[in-house]
Amino acid sequence: MAVARVVRSEWTKIRSVASTVWTLSLAVVVTVGLGMLISALSRNEFQAADEGRRSFDPTFVSFAGMSLGQLAMIVFGVLVVSNEYSSGMIRASLAAVPQRGTFLFSKIAVATLLALAVGMATGFAAFFLGQAVLGDLRADLGDPGVLRAVLGAGLYMTLITVFSMGVATMLRSPMLSLGVLMPFFFLISTILGNVSATRAFGRYLPDQAGSRIMQVVVPAGDDTPYGPWGGLGIMVLWVVAALAGGLLLLKRRDA
Repeated sequence: MAVARVVRSEWTKIRSVASTVWTLSLAVVVTVGLGMLISALSRNEFQAADEGRRSFDPTFVSFAGMSLGQLAMIVFGVLVVSNEYSSGMIRASLAAVPQRGTFLFSKIAVATLLALAVGMATGFAAFFLGQAVLGDLRADLGDPGVLRAVLGAGLYMTLITVFSMGVATMLRSPMLSLGVLMPFFFLISTILGNVSATRAFGRYLPDQAGSRIMQVVVPAGDDTPYGPWGGLGIMVLWVVAALAGGLLLLKRRDA
């Protein structure tokens, strides 16, 4: 089957690039390591019973490293797509697979499955190790909303990767793609989500909405008009829009 051959080709491309292993490994180490560190600090802060423990979310604390771990997933998503443009290999790829929709679908499918495997492994590792550090403050996987949050962490990492691939397909250049995505997620989104005048808009950005899936305890005074799955749904819409834009531009312009 032609599609199967293209998928195998894309798998070969991805696994033969050293940066794939390094970026995905970094995502796991940073997410888990920072989550354990924040969990340890949180345990020291709440040694004695007080009012603060009522709003304490041990599950979400174990995912504190996600803010930096997603950086590696963004880099991975960008490199999967834009490395072929920077090296000029895209011309040979599109000559071998003239059906550009099939070409992009195969690339996205292989990278998405890889990101999903890494994301799920990272989510469970961050949770179990974070809870081990929290001790008496820990949550159990069977507690209400906890399994959903852990699975959601893996889905979040996957979606942030696919969104980055869509943007990279539109922009083609790895430097330009990272130059747009990094400030967007680590500066613009944070500012818009924390400034009162723009908070209503900021909560609908992909990372702000998607991260709701990892929360079990809703903070006091939170008036967000959607729940965990609603937030993930908003993130999915952003991903679909990015992929649609990438496919449209891929079909319209020369390599």
